[in-house]
Amino acid sequence: MQKITGEIRSAKMKQTVSIIGGGLAGSEAALQLAKRGINVRLYEMRPKKTTGAHVSCDFAELVCSNSLGSSDITNASGLLKKEMEILGGELIKTAYECQVPAGNALAIDREMFSESVTKKIKNTELIEVINEEVTEIPDGYTIIASGPLTSDSFSDAIKSFTRAEHLHFFDAIAPIIEKDSINFDIAFYGSRYDKGEASYINCPMNRKQYEKFYNFLINAPKIELKEFEKNAKFFESCLPVEVLASRGFDTLRFGPMKPVGLVDKRTNKENYAVVQLRQDNSAKTLYNIVGFQTNLKWSAQKELVSLIPGLENSNIMRYGVMHRNTFINSPEILKPALQTKERKDLFFAGQITGTEGYSESIATGLLAGINMSRLISGAQLLELPEETMLGALTRYITETTHKHFQPINSNWAIVKKMDIPQKIRKNKKEKNKMLSTRAVETLREYLHLS
Repeated sequence: MQKITGEIRSAKMKQTVSIIGGGLAGSEAALQLAKRGINVRLYEMRPKKTTGAHVSCDFAELVCSNSLGSSDITNASGLLKKEMEILGGELIKTAYECQVPAGNALAIDREMFSESVTKKIKNTELIEVINEEVTEIPDGYTIIASGPLTSDSFSDAIKSFTRAEHLHFFDAIAPIIEKDSINFDIAFYGSRYDKGEASYINCPMNRKQYEKFYNFLINAPKIELKEFEKNAKFFESCLPVEVLASRGFDTLRFGPMKPVGLVDKRTNKENYAVVQLRQDNSAKTLYNIVGFQTNLKWSAQKELVSLIPGLENSNIMRYGVMHRNTFINSPEILKPALQTKERKDLFFAGQITGTEGYSESIATGLLAGINMSRLISGAQLLELPEETMLGALTRYITETTHKHFQPINSNWAIVKKMDIPQKIRKNKKEKNKMLSTRAVETLREYLHLS
């Protein structure tokens, strides 16, 4: 790590980096550059121009959910978080400071998190915040982290630079429920297989209740899509609940409503289906419905939620909405260091690169910030080893063999294979532990040599 942070500061103070976007990736990149003595102009169009999904003007706002995924290192997302810690990530440190109970998941009080990041950025002398929409890619050192909700004008500028059409898919947000309106005569606390703290609220369903819920869902009115939206491409891990339901009667029971491992200790029975709610703020007053991203009309959402046992009289504090996600064809545009192939002083970071997920956005912003610093100082850029989760992720999105590039999040399938002893090949946890241990050791060795 010493060689990453030990560049000559006097030479860098003369340089300024433009960062487009104050989301997770842009905020992380800005803080990484500033702590290395580099001036930053951080452009964020909010509040002058909104996105349709954000509700505040703070930096690093979490829009869809308050969970950054598992913090267990034997989980792909957990390993990514560990790697960010090793790399000196700023936002991952803030996330743990704003953590709320969620079993093995890193769930956070999202308002506290965004406020903390905003305060840190505004109190950092080397970061100049400019609340204006950018419509052209700036000359000079630039990181584009405009996110999945990039404005139409700036999308056109990116399209002009890449000489390729953007790809679009749609991301849907789940409703948020007021805890005090939940009926705990029916709902119960618990985590699947009693793993970790019993921090989820579970709403059980019998077959008759599930059938009524399912039949309403597949026939519920949806918000009319605009003409250009009708050929939408959905990211599989964030499909609207109505799209999942359209795939078959039992699809939800093997997905977000699976009852396996969730036994109500009051009855000691496994239910036909279970809806889970996850804590959304540190005050434990708000809970989001897990896996219930939706594009239903608000009146239909209210009726659908009322069909969930325990939520029949619940107060919906924020309805689900659907918004456009934009990403570039990274294999044709980027190198594994997140530097563009055509212009060495231009980097991309965050979900616009085709990485999916909050942790992934932060991680790519971290890497882009570090590599921009190294470019300015004349050091070799980091192209992390494929044994690491972040290295595997950045190499995957820049691999030119893709026929139809689609967004991806951290997962074990993209990590470089290793020889696993026969006796533990079928033990998923032990196998992942070996992969994680190798990743951490490889990353530390790589950074020491760099």
